[in-house]
Order: sequence, then C-alpha cells, then structure tokens
Amino acid sequence: MSIFRKKSFDLAKSTTNVNNLKKSFTAFDLILLGLGAIIGTGVFSLTGMVAAKYSGPAVTISYIIAGVVCILVALAYTELAVMIPASGSVYTYSYIALGEVFAWIMASVIILELTFGAATVAASWSAYTQGILEAGGIIIPKIYAATPFEGGIINLPAVLIVAFASFVLYLGTRDSKRLNIILVIVKLLSVGIFIIVAAPHFQAENWKNFMPFTVNSTLVGASILFFAFTGFSVLAAAAEECKNPTKDLTVGIIGSLIISTIVYVIIAGLLTGMAPFDQLDNAQPLAYALKLNGSTVGSAIVAVGAISGMTTVLMLNIYGQSRIFFAIARDGLLPKIFQKVHPTYDSPYVAILFFALIVALIGGFFPYQTVAQLSSMGALIDYMVVSVIVMLLRIQMPDAVRAFKCPAVFVVAPISLVSCIYLLFKQILDEDGNLLDTGKIIIAWMVLVLVLYFIFYYAKQSCQALAYKSKQ
Repeated sequence: MSIFRKKSFDLAKSTTNVNNLKKSFTAFDLILLGLGAIIGTGVFSLTGMVAAKYSGPAVTISYIIAGVVCILVALAYTELAVMIPASGSVYTYSYIALGEVFAWIMASVIILELTFGAATVAASWSAYTQGILEAGGIIIPKIYAATPFEGGIINLPAVLIVAFASFVLYLGTRDSKRLNIILVIVKLLSVGIFIIVAAPHFQAENWKNFMPFTVNSTLVGASILFFAFTGFSVLAAAAEECKNPTKDLTVGIIGSLIISTIVYVIIAGLLTGMAPFDQLDNAQPLAYALKLNGSTVGSAIVAVGAISGMTTVLMLNIYGQSRIFFAIARDGLLPKIFQKVHPTYDSPYVAILFFALIVALIGGFFPYQTVAQLSSMGALIDYMVVSVIVMLLRIQMPDAVRAFKCPAVFVVAPISLVSCIYLLFKQILDEDGNLLDTGKIIIAWMVLVLVLYFIFYYAKQSCQALAYKSKQ
C-alpha cells in the first residue's frame, strides 16, 4: 500500500449511491443552506474589527476582493462537487487526484477550517447574547462568560449553543433543515432592517478618509474577511443528500455566494458611513452603530438577527465536519464508528457528537480572534488545493462527465490559486517578512498531522503483515 495510493473515480461516485444518508435537499434548500452557512459571524462581528484595525471604510474593498476570489474558487469547487458528488468535499477530491497522504492533509485542513470556524461563531454568539441580556438587566458573571485568556474560567454561553446546535443536527436533516430555514429568514429580515434603518444615518464625512491605512493593510483585511465566505464549501459536503446534485449544487454554491457578497458590501458601506470606523472594534458593531445613532429598537432586532445567523452558521459548520468525517471513516482512514448512521434520524450521530465536543472546548476556552484567523487560513489552503485539483483532473480525466464546467478553467483556477496564496501569506507573515504566531501554529499543525499519518500508516502496514503471516 503506497502513501500516494489514489481512490478510484468510479468508486468515489458509486459510494454515493449506497450510503444511508437521506436525499432531501433541493436547489432552493441549498441556497438557504448556503446563506445560512455564509452570512453570520463575519459580517456581524469581524466587519467592525477589520474596519477599525486594517481597512477603515475601505473594508468594502476588502469584502469585494475576498468575494471575487471566493466566486472564482466557487466555479472550480462547483465543477468538482457536481463531478464527484461525495460527502468528503476537498478530502475526496484530493484522494482521487493527488493520493492518500494529500487527502489526509486536506482532511486536517478542513478540520481546521470548520472546527475553528464553528468555535469562532460560538464565541461571537455568546457576545451578542450577553449584550441582549445586559440590555435587559441580566448580567452573566465574567468567570462563566469569558475564556481564561480574557479573565474568565469558561465561555459557558458558547458551550451551550454548541450543545443546542449539535442536538438539532443529531435529529437529522429534516428537522435541522426546517430550523435553518426559519433562522435564515429571521437573519435576512434583520439584515434588511439594518439596511433600511442605517441608510438615512449615512454621513459622507465618515468616508472622507476612505483608506486610512495602507493598501497592504486593506489586503490583510481581505484575507481575514475570507472567514465571512468560508461557509460555501459546506454545500459540497451536502452532495450525497441532494435530490439532483448537478443542478442543485451549481445553483446553491454560486447563487448563495453572489447574494452574500452583495449583502456584505452594502452592510460594510453603511456601517462605516454611519459611525466613525475607529469606534467599531467591538463584538457587536452593527447593533452598536444603530444604538449610537439612537435606534435602540433597530439595534435589538439586528442583535436577534445576528444570533439567528450565527446559530445557522454554527449548525452548518458542525454538519459539514460530520459529513467529511463520515467519508473519511468510509475510506478506512478513521475508525468505522464515525461512519455510523442513526437508525431513526439518518444522521452520522457519532461524528456530530465528537465534533460538538471539540468545538465546545475551543469556543469555551480560547479567544475568538486567533481562532477566526486560523479558520480563515484553513479556508485559503482548502481553496488553493481545489484550484490545483480542478486543473489536474481536466488533464488526468479529460473525458469524465462534467455537467458543470468552470469557464476558462486554465485562466480562472490559476488566478484564484495565486490570489489565495497571496492572501494566505498576508496572514502568515508580517510586513517585514517575519513569521507570525498564526503562521507558526499552522506549520506545527501540518507537522503534527503528517506525524500522525505515518504512525497510522506504519501501524496499518504492520497489522496487515501480521495478518498475512498468520494465514501462512
């Protein structure tokens, strides 16, 4: 068995027809799923921080850059998702195009992206919830509302929302889909209310110094705001639960990304126009800006919408992670227990509960700013590899059926690849070229993952050798 052993393309497609996951998603469901997974912590929390520290009102430019790159990546992602409608997402694509060891590495990258992303969302949900409770005179003691890095013991609200989200997912896609639709509608209504209420308060004076920092800083802001778009890759993990993967995935991925980009730019523009950008570095920038302009009711509605939005993103991050572990276990690279599907609810419940525990620990004990950056970096690596794989498979499998083709793939994919590499380095290195702490963590993570793989690989080889000898 070679570490570069590849998974058969035909086998990958055939396994999607023999799984026990229920096929219940339509194109409309996937657009709502995409909006649920994308619009959340990024726009409700990170917009203010990026405006205050990196971009100023040019945070709109940061969003446009991040959105355009994501749409280019999404074209490649959609081709692969429709061509190989398997739950493993980029893990499965890597297994087919690059080999087992690369698939293992990409599985770890997805863990980084989705698990840390879910933990960030849980922490932000906690901040917004505490803000609403404090407005009503209810104050949670800091020791139970902040991480040890912030002077507390545990961020208990973050842990509790993870428990709630995982319980809903445990009940299966039908119930979680219904809740997602309700929460997405609440979230979009609150976004609409913010736009309507904020527009009359826009002051051109706040945009006079449109780019107060450097162009480089604005690009760093774009790299951080990648986190705001990372949810679209979750749709690829839903491939095996689509009624018509070819049509549904195409509409769901590209449609939800375009809508999200437009919404982000409008919100960022209004936010920095209604309040000085240097006052927006807080966990609730949208609600804060409305309150600053005297709209306490609008502020409360937006806060409720933010909580709804973050709940959907959290659920879908855990959902995507559980489906990817389901696929990895099916390939024999993880214990088969992660492949278990609940006999009543048709959900991979062991994987869901396992990741809920990990997310709760990270969200409850680690600061969200660092965790968000690590998730964003994981997404950039994910998108880099997808850009490479879509070109490789065009060469390796030119005759494979592709119901959706990325237009001008050998132009679009290299542009998205170079863009992702550039934005990744903006987060790994400072302006003097020195390795940042987040860069050190990423390198350490990759080394650990490779060590674990080779331990697993040689242990498996030894077991197979012993089994062979015992038969002789």
